[in-house]
Amino acid sequence: MSLQIENVSLVLGDGEQQVKALDNVSALVEPGELIAVAGPSGAGKSSLLAVCGGLRQPTSGRVSIDGTEISGMKPAELTRVRREKIGFVFQLSNLVPALSALDQLLLLVHLQGRRPDNADREHARALLDEVDMSHRADRRPNQLSGGERQRVGIARALMTNPKIMLVDEPTSMLDHNRGHAIVELLAARCRDHKVATLMVTHDRGMLDVASRVFNILDGKLSEAA
Repeated sequence: MSLQIENVSLVLGDGEQQVKALDNVSALVEPGELIAVAGPSGAGKSSLLAVCGGLRQPTSGRVSIDGTEISGMKPAELTRVRREKIGFVFQLSNLVPALSALDQLLLLVHLQGRRPDNADREHARALLDEVDMSHRADRRPNQLSGGERQRVGIARALMTNPKIMLVDEPTSMLDHNRGHAIVELLAARCRDHKVATLMVTHDRGMLDVASRVFNILDGKLSEAA
């Protein structure tokens, strides 16, 4: 399942306060690819992810998943697409305060309309183990460090076996070595499971893991040489 962005622009604000967050950007992320988009704060990275995930409608242009345009979908349709096809890794982990690390992952099963079974629990524990968090499975977010919360958020994004992954600054709360290991894990999973992955980062030390690299500045996207 591919992710395609065609001539997408996003204008924010009104009148003299208008800002072109995205300026006629295009890219294709194929199944099994991890595409990295690098740029400084305010360059348009988060806006790009928001449009790709249907969290914002583009001012112009198209966003398509596996050939189906999502940029014109009704809210209920978009919610279903996000739930069934897209995994999000946010810069802030956005964990539910009352739930343990394990239950953060199992919550996604509940959101699909069914009760978790033993296979779901084994899958969740295996994902926590992949991000070196199985020993903290019973801890709530306030008992975890920022980096630990980030790793739980990554495991949660993988829980539903998404076909599209949108990853926002996954290493922002991790040291270099652990951050690099996490990005390598994401790249390996996207290759093995044919997941089209778009990752935005300001950390150029992570770019060697990517299939391809794009730069973004002032809302303009260009593929690195």
